[in-house]
Amino acid sequence: MRSIGRPERVTLYEVGPRDGLQAETAMVSTADKIALIDRLSQTGLEFIEAASFVSPKWVPQMGDAAEVMAGITRSVQYPVLTPNLKGYEAARSAGAEVVAIFGAASETFSQKNINCSVAESLDRFVPVCQQARQDGVKVRGYVSCVVGCPYEGAIEPVAVGDVAEKLLAMGCYEVSLGDTIGVGTPADVERLLDAVVRRVSRNHLAVHFHDTYGQALANILTSLDYGIATIDSSVGGLGGCPYAPGASGNVATEDVVYMLNGLGIDTGVDLNRVIDAAWFISDVLVRPPRSKVAQALRPISPDPLP
Repeated sequence: MRSIGRPERVTLYEVGPRDGLQAETAMVSTADKIALIDRLSQTGLEFIEAASFVSPKWVPQMGDAAEVMAGITRSVQYPVLTPNLKGYEAARSAGAEVVAIFGAASETFSQKNINCSVAESLDRFVPVCQQARQDGVKVRGYVSCVVGCPYEGAIEPVAVGDVAEKLLAMGCYEVSLGDTIGVGTPADVERLLDAVVRRVSRNHLAVHFHDTYGQALANILTSLDYGIATIDSSVGGLGGCPYAPGASGNVATEDVVYMLNGLGIDTGVDLNRVIDAAWFISDVLVRPPRSKVAQALRPISPDPLP
């Protein structure tokens, strides 16, 4: 285990409005999406992934991406997902200043998710990164199925390192390692990070855990011991993956904040405001938050929120 000590400060990368909501079967109105993002903008989060510029045919929930971007009150960074150059151009027209591209460490998952091989997906991202570089736009990379795949089973860490290294080489400022179906345990995360940090600086890595088997917080704690200082999370535990059968929601932002507060690790995030946002979107979806912390602590906002 390559433990270097936990970071004193962690950046939380909120994915609920995009990765979270796109997995929900109930359609959420544009107004409610905007209201959720505006609430999250008041929590101290620095990154709020706001939308996905993909075909509405494949992801109907994200069909109003341009309207969402036009309606939010901007105060932090609002990355959006762009699978190809067409999506990138639409995102830029909507005022996006940070974009994300997504690959996978599993060949079968790549085919199911974006209808091409891993190598082909990386080729598609090259023109996006080239154009982003010309435009002065930051690009974030995702690697899905870093521990296990719903179709192939266990994934070799070396395959993850290979994709992460290539994403950084083409211009991504950071790569998020995603346990898409949430099967990983701390031992799996150790094996993963032992391999990946040999090839990629931990300063350019983030982690993205789903809580399917209740292992997400333990896996985050393991990642902290490796010096990983950026964690993806989703308000209220929103999310899943339409191409990953059995995948439950992302780890809840408020659960992560509560744990980090207990560890004395600074995030700059107001826990009460996140809980307020979690209950807001859960009321919209007509179900309680998946988060343990949100259920234990009902909204206690210091000031009224719009």
